[in-house]
Amino acid sequence: MITTETFRKLALSFPGTMEAPHFDRAAFKVINKRIFATMHEASSMVNIKLSPADQPVYCSFDDAAVYPVPNKWGQQGWTTFELKKIPEALALDALNTAYNDVFKKK
Repeated sequence: MITTETFRKLALSFPGTMEAPHFDRAAFKVINKRIFATMHEASSMVNIKLSPADQPVYCSFDDAAVYPVPNKWGQQGWTTFELKKIPEALALDALNTAYNDVFKKK
C-alpha cells in the first residue's frame, strides 16, 4: 500500500516536475507541460501515462489494482493504479517509465 502523500513525493522527485490542479485531480507535469500522472486524493487512485506497450506489463501485476482507464484515454496508455493495492516500488517504477517517456517527447 502507498499513501497519496508518498505518491506525491515520488512524483515530485523527478527533475523539472511540478504539480498543478487538473479538474478534480492533481497533475504532475514535466517542464514541457506534459502530464505524466494525475492523482485523485479522495479515492487514492492515480492515472499514469504509459506507452501502449508498457501498459499490459503493469496491468499484469493485478488487474483489480492496475488497469487501463476505461475509454479512449486507456487506449492511449493512461492506466489507473489503486494506491491502496500496490507497493511503493511498483508506483515508483511506473512513474519512472512515464516520466522518461514524456520527457523524451519534449
